[in-house]
Amino acid sequence: MQISQLGRVEYLPTYSAMQAFTEQRYANGATEDQLWICEHPPVYTQGLAGKPEHIYNPGDIPVVQTNRGGQVTYHGPGQVMGYPLMDLKRVGYFVKEYVYRIEEAVIRTLLHFGVTGHRVAGAPGIYVRLDDPAGHAPLPNRPGKDAPTAEPDFTGLGKISALGIKVNRNCTYHGVALNVAMDLEPFQRINPCGYVALQTVDLSTIGFQVSWQDAADVLSHKLATYLAP
Repeated sequence: MQISQLGRVEYLPTYSAMQAFTEQRYANGATEDQLWICEHPPVYTQGLAGKPEHIYNPGDIPVVQTNRGGQVTYHGPGQVMGYPLMDLKRVGYFVKEYVYRIEEAVIRTLLHFGVTGHRVAGAPGIYVRLDDPAGHAPLPNRPGKDAPTAEPDFTGLGKISALGIKVNRNCTYHGVALNVAMDLEPFQRINPCGYVALQTVDLSTIGFQVSWQDAADVLSHKLATYLAP
């Protein structure tokens, strides 16, 4: 996997470049998989399942409709974006495992900095316990055969990483966001990922001071490791 750190780049041109890369690789099955690491100026992105009522005060922050899964989220400075551009048929696993591997890479990144990340059944992304972000006690509502089928319970949790992907003809784009040290106020103007009152956090607000570059370096390494065949 070729890793490219792009720095701070506008969202729309990056989205267009991901689409263009994916389109051209259909004609060239030997195209090497890539991982783009970057951050964006403030922007709300809306997924295919997104509902306008979940964005109730965008203000001067642009809203971009996308073709990824999921609902609305916010991207901004201080957040590491990871965009894996992969051929799943070539690496040999399916979409469900792809999502699991991305989440595992985020969990391992957080663990590197002393934070325990958790999965919540029915709610993609990674969460932390607000009262004990370093504690290892498993969540009662973690995924598994006995996981609840009702609406996810976010009591005592903050979302630190959001995931939204697109898979077209076995090729992936869009990806994952890890909140490092952001202005979190824009999350208060939306229902993040379509959930009312879901609290969004970053490493800084839970007491872990990590530079954007350090987080980007570790996340890129973990994604390359856990997404490998």
